[in-house]
Amino acid sequence: MEHTFSPPLTRTVSSVSIAPGPQAGERTALLAGDEEEGRYYVQGAPGAPLPPPLPIDPKRPHTRWEVFKTRTRYYIPSIYWIPNYSASNLWGDAAAGITVASIIIPQSMSYATSLAKLDPTTGLFAAAVPGFVYALLGTSKHLNVGPEAALSLLIGQAVDAIRRGDPHEDVPAWAPLAASTIITFQVGMISFVLGMFRLGFIDVILSRALQRGFVTAVALVIMIEQLVPMLGLSRLQRELQPVTTVEKFFFLMEYAWTKTHVLTAAISLGCLSFLILTRMIKTSLRKKFPGIFYVPEVFLLVVLSTVLCEALGWGDEGVAILGEVHARGGGHLVANPLSKRNLSYLTDTTSTALLMAVAGYIDSVVAAKQNAARFGYSISPNRELVALGAGNLLASFFPGTMPGYGAITRSKINADCGSQSQMASLITSSLVILAIVFLLPALHYLPMCVLAAIIGLVVYSILAEAPHDIRYYWKSKAWVDFGLMLLTFISTLFWSVEIGIVVSVTVSLLLVVRESSKTSLKILGRIPGTNRWKPIDENPEAEEDIPGVLIVRVRESLNFANAAQMKERLRRLELYGPSKVHPSEEPSRAQAEVIVFHMADVEHLDASAAQVFAEMANTYQSQGVEIHFAHLREKQRRKFKLAGYDVPLDHSHQSVSDAIRVIEARTY
Repeated sequence: MEHTFSPPLTRTVSSVSIAPGPQAGERTALLAGDEEEGRYYVQGAPGAPLPPPLPIDPKRPHTRWEVFKTRTRYYIPSIYWIPNYSASNLWGDAAAGITVASIIIPQSMSYATSLAKLDPTTGLFAAAVPGFVYALLGTSKHLNVGPEAALSLLIGQAVDAIRRGDPHEDVPAWAPLAASTIITFQVGMISFVLGMFRLGFIDVILSRALQRGFVTAVALVIMIEQLVPMLGLSRLQRELQPVTTVEKFFFLMEYAWTKTHVLTAAISLGCLSFLILTRMIKTSLRKKFPGIFYVPEVFLLVVLSTVLCEALGWGDEGVAILGEVHARGGGHLVANPLSKRNLSYLTDTTSTALLMAVAGYIDSVVAAKQNAARFGYSISPNRELVALGAGNLLASFFPGTMPGYGAITRSKINADCGSQSQMASLITSSLVILAIVFLLPALHYLPMCVLAAIIGLVVYSILAEAPHDIRYYWKSKAWVDFGLMLLTFISTLFWSVEIGIVVSVTVSLLLVVRESSKTSLKILGRIPGTNRWKPIDENPEAEEDIPGVLIVRVRESLNFANAAQMKERLRRLELYGPSKVHPSEEPSRAQAEVIVFHMADVEHLDASAAQVFAEMANTYQSQGVEIHFAHLREKQRRKFKLAGYDVPLDHSHQSVSDAIRVIEARTY
């Protein structure tokens, strides 16, 4: 059977042609990327049959077993990439894995001891287990998963709260490990459930400005925290117990000049200066000497400071050292995370776990998307959530571990060092496990202030990025973004990290709701001498040439969210036009006698939006304003009728031009 249509052939693509309908000038522009309306008709060449159906893809699975294998490879990517791994990628993956391991081993120990107030093995297990699981389940080839500074700080604040506890009761020695374990379990469960319910889109809730304000404030909070051990004031801090960041700041101002341990301060500040100087040298010489990037200055600093501490007897002179560390902090290697003593801290830590899950995922997906865009592959946010959740769930079976999420900095280093696949993460995690078993005894004399200095390098890297964004928002006159950044910064710095996260997420959600509630409406005007209609605020040549007639294009689908304020938005357009004016000013336009709604862009209209639209149309009609529609779909007309507004057939037109011809033929 042949299928042809009566309109003449105008343009042919393969065997399919596109012919304009009655208002060719309006609709042809839309196909070319223009913003005008009309209709298209698709037809085969005269006398030619429709093209044959596409052949069945022989690679597409047909049997249930083939479907099962395909789905399994989709949800567990390692089933596919490990058997097909190319040995040619091993060099790049090994170089990246070793380099990142040399960074994450001392870094994770620093996070655990200085920020989370736990033993070093908690950080090492957080660097090993979640990263290993993520490499098997994750979709990013370059994301490095492990403990993060902000999340470690949240753990530390929760641990401090538990240690302070009830002054009339003794806090058991296992309480901090129990709290950290149950937090890790909850974080993993929250992430896993969010991924299973396909809520990976939550990464859009935090704007770049809010993230910058939060991260910068966290960096300053961490710096204030780390200045205490760097200056040798940890013992005095335990005696005076300053709680908030502000209290710790004034604590430093009061005692830094009189109680500082000189040798500790000299070691830590010297190490921090060495790390910053080395980082600057590597950055400046990277193009000329690419191999310099592989120099593990952090790991070398740990080894060198440990050797010097033992040889020079720094420990005997009052420098705090790491001391003896067991592979599991004196407890069992594997245990049930839902034990009775862990569950006793469940309700006290749920809010912290929820905040950590949101903040950790946002950092992770940002890092994953950056590398995916850089190397030209795609990631699945939902599967990222599942992979991160599964990694933390498994990690919670190792008592006292911390949550692990993707790190932007380490992931960038992983990619820069030649990582080709998730094998780099497997290598990193394997080296961390070896460090847990064999390296810890050798680090007995590692000065604690050196671990604090390593965190100081992270703070330096974060703060170095802040001026660029601040200048950008200031020069762009993005006062809303600048204000949001400042709000998040202040709430995080002067209250707490939890408050900062809550403020960030709450403000972001309010902004998303605010933007989604705005209906996109445009006043159309005619291009002189044509039947083309353009938004008057985007095209200076477009003219509203018919007095009393308002042509409004609805430029998006309508739902319960954005239709709620449509009546008010339309009223402002009617009285003030597209310009931004304060509602207290006198109207600059006369009230419309006829309103034509251009509905071509309204692909979807839900029941609530239909009710709002119907109420608005009935209100205008009762005021003597005539309502016309262009490109109104039949299903939308039926919804209007069910909602209480029956669109007259002679008020529904194929195009704006048709509507204008009918209107001009009448006398108002």
